[in-house]
Amino acid sequence: MILITGGVASGKRTYARRTLGYTDEQMADAVLDARPVLYNLQNLVARAPENAQGLFDALREKDVVIVCEVGSGIVPLDRNERETREQTGRLVNRLAAEAERVVRMVCGLPQVLK
Repeated sequence: MILITGGVASGKRTYARRTLGYTDEQMADAVLDARPVLYNLQNLVARAPENAQGLFDALREKDVVIVCEVGSGIVPLDRNERETREQTGRLVNRLAAEAERVVRMVCGLPQVLK
């Protein structure tokens, strides 16, 4: 599995398309289904943060998982937003440890971290 992370509109899906060769039809927007690429993982976690760790095995089977960085900046006042950020971060850490490759996108430029 390849994990792609970065800020909003940093070129994550463009990288998956242009560099990795996936099409929009092969990408699922925050939905676990048979498509090989899942993007907006943070939105999937936000629906039920308490179940985030239960997504790990299914996500490990994806070819590519794309997630927006959510751990930077001001800590949200809203308890649910804080829990979502924490659970997303914990899940992404686990995915990064298992990933074949980890790419961080900044200004459309890929930084291969692993």
